[in-house]
This record gives sequence, C-alpha cells and structure tokens, in this order.
Amino acid sequence: MRLAIVAVLTAVAVACYLLLFIRGSFDFAFPRRLTVLGAMIVAAFAHGMGTVVFHTVTDNRILTPSIIGFDSLYTLMQTLTVFFFGATAIASTEGIPKLIAQTTLMVLLATLLYRWLFSGRFGSLFLMLLVGVVLGMAFDSLSTFVQRMLSPTEYDMLSVELFGRLSSVDSDYLPLAFGVCLVVGVTLWRRRYRLDALLLGRETSTNIGIEYKRELTLMLVLIALLVAFATALAGPMTFFGFLVATLAYQITGTYKHQYVMPMAFLLGVFTLATGQFVMQHLFYAGGFLTVIIEFVGGILFLFMLLRKGTL
Repeated sequence: MRLAIVAVLTAVAVACYLLLFIRGSFDFAFPRRLTVLGAMIVAAFAHGMGTVVFHTVTDNRILTPSIIGFDSLYTLMQTLTVFFFGATAIASTEGIPKLIAQTTLMVLLATLLYRWLFSGRFGSLFLMLLVGVVLGMAFDSLSTFVQRMLSPTEYDMLSVELFGRLSSVDSDYLPLAFGVCLVVGVTLWRRRYRLDALLLGRETSTNIGIEYKRELTLMLVLIALLVAFATALAGPMTFFGFLVATLAYQITGTYKHQYVMPMAFLLGVFTLATGQFVMQHLFYAGGFLTVIIEFVGGILFLFMLLRKGTL
C-alpha cells in the first residue's frame, strides 16, 4: 500500500513536471523535459538502488558508495583532462565513447580493489572501505593541487562539470543508460532474497547456503557499475542516494529488499521531479536543484551520524 501511494505521488509529480507551465513551443519544450526526466530516472535508480545494496553488503546504513572514491576519481579525471588538453577538451570529447571510457575506468578500479582486498589473507570488507577512503582523499588532494594551477577561465569551465547536471544530459546517452539500469535491476531483483540473507551476517548466510564471498563481490561490482555510470552521466551526487535510501527505510518499515529497493527508486524520482518543478517554475533556478539536494542530504547524514555516535 505504501509503495502504491508513493508510486501515485511520483506519477503526479512527473506529470506536473512534464505538462505544466510550458511557455512557447510544446514540440520544443516537451522532448527536452522528457530528456531531463530520463536523466532523473537513471540517477534515482543508480543512486537509490546502489545505496540500498551498499548498506546491505556493508551492514551499515551510514556509509554511502561515494566512500569508495567514485566522486573523487571522476573529479580527478575531469581535472586532468582540462590540465593537459585545455578547457575546450571537455566539450570536444563529449560523447558515448567518453561516457563508456569513464565508466569502464571507474568500474575497473573498483573491481581490482575488490579482488585484491578479498583475495588476500587478511582481506575484509572493512579494509576495502578504509582503502577506499584513503584513495578518495588522495584523489581529492591531487585534484585540488592541479586545480590551483589552472587559469580562471579553465577553472570556471571545469566547475560546471563537477556538479550534478541533470538538465544538460545528452539524450543520446539515455538508451545506453536505460539498458545498463535494466540489466542491473533484473539481476538485483532476482537476488532480492539473497540480499535479505546477507543482512544476517557472513556466518549465518553461509550456513543457509549463500556463497557469501561470491555474492558480496558481485553486489559490489554492480554497485560500482551503477554509481560510476550515473556519475559519468550526470555528475557527482554524493548524498542523494543516502537521502532516498534513508527515507525508504523509514517509510517501508521493513528490511525486505523487494519493498525497500522499489521505494528508494520511486522516492528518488519523486524528489528530483518535484524539486526540479519547484525550483524551475517557482524560484526560476532549476540548475541549483542538485546543490540543494546535496545540502539536505549532508545535513541528514550528519544527523544520523550524531544520533548513532559511530559509523
């Protein structure tokens, strides 16, 4: 029932965003809004589902996938591109090959990290998280150092790429994005009961027939694929997934992934569609939506951290 209510509210929010306050040519505005809506769906699916599954495999509802360093790696890649090839290189290299290259690099780094840490004698999930934090800090430090050597013009053009940018997503990217989300979504849905079992812990899930290491590695690779693709497509959104996942837990009131994952996805679409509608038509500042979402998500993260008193 709660899923149905949220689904109806999401449909209303989407309809309002697509159809209301269209000034000028409908044939021009409607396809553009459809493209932005497609970017919202991809971002909501990737960050919402990815964060819920990440919370499951880490057994911690405070951590987010960005702790592995995806956002920092994306920032470093964009910064080095501008530093070595100039600010015009960002615009001239836009396209599906660049999107695939960025996603592949991020997923490759995550996969190598997982194999190295889990195959070692002292391999553990917590060691992987620690290494991810250290790598993220290293990437951030290197990015900051390189950015200080850029000219003001180059830095301004780079800054545009370092914020979430749902309104500037190319429609040519969406078929590939939907395909990736569909494959990952089907895989996660078929393993929803195994995800429930992973919540019981390593020993208990192993005793009931779950291949813990294999499932854990697969889930982490799928998370890496989702978050990396969404980051390469629409830019970093650090706390958005944490925000919708936390709301999904509170609204569903259950641990079962067959309810939590769809709820996180629907809440993500509802949040983005409603926020874009309000910001664009009431405050005429649609481009600031991701900044506000990150601000609210960051406050919620600090609140949850202070309430629990530990990671």
